[in-house]
Amino acid sequence: MLQLAASAGVVSTAPTGANALVTEAEFGDDFDWLDGELRNYAKTQEAPAEQSSDPDFLARWQTRSTENAAEYLERTTEEPGWKSHANGCATWGGQCTGDPGRYRDVDAYGFYGTVGERKRVAFYDREGARLSGHLWTPVEGSGLPGVVITNGSVQAPESLYWWAAQSLVAAGYAVFTYDPRGQGRSDSVAPDGTPGGNVNPDVFVTNQVDAIDFFRSTPDTPYEPNRESDRLDAPAPVFAHNPVHDRVDRSRIGVAGHSLGATGVSVVQGIQWPTGGENPVDAAVAWDNLSEAGSELAGYEVIPRVPAMGQAGDYGLTPTPHAEPPSPDAKAAAFEDWNDADVPAYQLVVRGGTHYEWSPIPTFPATSWEFGNVFADHYTVAWFDRWLKTPGEPGFHDADDRLLDDETWANHFSYHYRSKRAFADRSQQYHACDDVRAGCDAPTVPGRV
Repeated sequence: MLQLAASAGVVSTAPTGANALVTEAEFGDDFDWLDGELRNYAKTQEAPAEQSSDPDFLARWQTRSTENAAEYLERTTEEPGWKSHANGCATWGGQCTGDPGRYRDVDAYGFYGTVGERKRVAFYDREGARLSGHLWTPVEGSGLPGVVITNGSVQAPESLYWWAAQSLVAAGYAVFTYDPRGQGRSDSVAPDGTPGGNVNPDVFVTNQVDAIDFFRSTPDTPYEPNRESDRLDAPAPVFAHNPVHDRVDRSRIGVAGHSLGATGVSVVQGIQWPTGGENPVDAAVAWDNLSEAGSELAGYEVIPRVPAMGQAGDYGLTPTPHAEPPSPDAKAAAFEDWNDADVPAYQLVVRGGTHYEWSPIPTFPATSWEFGNVFADHYTVAWFDRWLKTPGEPGFHDADDRLLDDETWANHFSYHYRSKRAFADRSQQYHACDDVRAGCDAPTVPGRV
């Protein structure tokens, strides 16, 4: 298949827009599945092709990469004690830069000072490793629902997920992004030598709990791992509690994560809270992908508890063409577990998408950042709006319409894998659909809650 893809030229030349759509209906009885698959696979090269042909993008990327590396070296001098040297993306340089337009100096999306702001913070995990993060808030407003975002694995720094932070802030959320231990600019190890990252994937659960606890902390309920005075005196922005706590509604918390972070999200949304009290998570989005019930991480099982959306792509971490038609329900096993548990769920699959639709990395295989990533963005925000917003807040009244807007987004859904949904809208009409791309029946009334 790879040889066929190369000979067909689809690796370097990618069709875009509606002309790239291939379905059996389009070809009728003469449908050539292999030709259709090669054209579908070609979408994995859209982003690299666009970037390599855009001199302005390349210049912004290289400039930001150099400045990130310089900032990291400056931090090692001004803030001694960080143990990030073993992390492959510690500098946020090279491809670890992500989308250069998300940084303050470029600000290609008109975010900083107009839509929102970000504040750098540091906090300690429960084992004493120092973690690096940013708090994101709109330019005004309080009582905001909050979302905590957890990175993917291997080396995927928090800067790769600033697209989601900025979109959620624009929609009226307070957001926390951070690097788990062993990732990006956080410590590689705890003081006792316990590592993070892929060597110790448990941190995608334990550090997510830590991040949520820090995000929800206040002067009256400080974040315990930060309370030791010697830690608060560290030359880094370490606070006893969330410095923007007065803008966060602690009773409305969502979690999102990518890759192993998505596994962490799948676990964390359903666990008995390790640090006491009730589980504070109210909604979840898992980017590639929601984990099946009963699967484990950090000694915890996945238990469907809150409304959850899984997002996936046609291709994985190392994209290769399909040699034969895949099972259409292969990406929806966790969705079925949530549905069986009578918990609202949505599974969507990006047409031609790869593992990097949710972590925009320059030159990595992905559909156009204006195709897969905006698709993921739209449904991520709409899902949180459905479950976290209250009457009168932006996004409350039209969240259902955006989740059910099949006509606008039809061409973005995979035709290899079924996208599915099962949830009640705000009028309590129940929307159960086994194949969104193929079309859905009318909702049932009265709905199932």
